[in-house]
Amino acid sequence: LQKRTIEHREVLLTEEAAKTALVMPFIQALGYDVFNPSEVVPEFIADVGTKKGEKVDYAIRNGGSLTVLIECKPSSVELNINHAGQLFRYFSVTSARLAILTNGVVYQFYSDIEVPNKMDDKPFFSFSMDAVKPTDIKTLENFTKATFDIEKITKEAVNLKVQSLLRRELEREFSTPSDDFVRL
Repeated sequence: LQKRTIEHREVLLTEEAAKTALVMPFIQALGYDVFNPSEVVPEFIADVGTKKGEKVDYAIRNGGSLTVLIECKPSSVELNINHAGQLFRYFSVTSARLAILTNGVVYQFYSDIEVPNKMDDKPFFSFSMDAVKPTDIKTLENFTKATFDIEKITKEAVNLKVQSLLRRELEREFSTPSDDFVRL
């Protein structure tokens, strides 16, 4: 998938192209049958209040339950929190506990760690197909169809979030040390 992403990302100018060439193979690599609409639901509709007919690109069902929502953007677009608007709305009205925002190159994984049934503002895990690390692959194994366990994933999400905050704080201290850090 990493090789495919590097080779094709420059020619994938539309969201549909990114979904077909990059996102669907990623979902398949996790063990889901993208051609089985009872497992991977394309253009999933979950009406929210007065907003009717809005669709999230994919919804994944595991064991009959809705587990993951996926929103895709073109691979040429840099992801930001504004792109997750539909995911925020759908997250609170569905039983899904995980959401993925992707452009086929970067994948951002969200859950409801901070407030139940409300998607967090920041992803608990992100990775880029441009630079996949062995730890990314180990984390991704938790999302496969065969090993999917929402309780285990949300526990791991808390750990990843804490690690990320700690790493960010250490990087900040090393780049511009505070007086307390220098004394230490």
